[in-house]
Amino acid sequence: MADRSKTDSGAQTGHPGAVLEFRGVSFSYGKLPVLRNISFHVHEKTVTALTGKNGAGKTTILKLILGLEKPAAGEITLFGKPAGQQRHRIGYVPQQANFDPAFPVPVQEVVRMGRVRPFSRKFTQEDFAAVQDALRQTETENLAGRPYSALSGGQRRRVLVARALASGPEMLILDEPTANMDEDSENRLSSVLASLKGKTTILLVTHDSDFVSALTDEVLCIGHGETGAADSVVRHRTEPAGNARLVHHETRLPDCHCAGH
Repeated sequence: MADRSKTDSGAQTGHPGAVLEFRGVSFSYGKLPVLRNISFHVHEKTVTALTGKNGAGKTTILKLILGLEKPAAGEITLFGKPAGQQRHRIGYVPQQANFDPAFPVPVQEVVRMGRVRPFSRKFTQEDFAAVQDALRQTETENLAGRPYSALSGGQRRRVLVARALASGPEMLILDEPTANMDEDSENRLSSVLASLKGKTTILLVTHDSDFVSALTDEVLCIGHGETGAADSVVRHRTEPAGNARLVHHETRLPDCHCAGH
């Protein structure tokens, strides 16, 4: 019988402490294979990076987790249930969110969007407190009244993290979080994410190896096969100094090793 365990929220999984699992997942766009027999899992309340070359399949995996695409084969579970049914438990931070400069949306309103639910009741004190807490956690309180469109790239990213946190997510997913950021902005975002470590599950989809080394507990590296399909996931655990070592049976990094993309 397969080993089944429960997360803190009571969901059953195939690996102890796992909240996200891919089991033998394959996916194609038409006749073009993108993922082939991918299997991995993400542990609860850890920071995990999904990294690899452009075109390796990172974006496709992200869409599958969010339920925007369905696998051609295999199974994806989130909190022990089909991933497509669990979108409301994820706080998603896209690379960018554009608002019309002619309609300057204040930062506080952007963060309030994280509390909006279909058919939701009016905004409550609990909602207001969640927004204020998210602004505080991301060090964006001083930006609350400014137009989102007037912010720098790094400030916008922290505001989007605040919007995601306002929803009270059980898992936070960030897509290329350091794209188009300067060093100071990266450091600020890194500080925000470090403060969340151990409190919620965080998945970083990125090719920024320096950012990965500074934050993550584990790295999942997507590798290309000869056909161009992403056909291997290698798991590493980072040491306190930021170095990585293999923790499963793999003896070396694949040709597309995680660093330097």
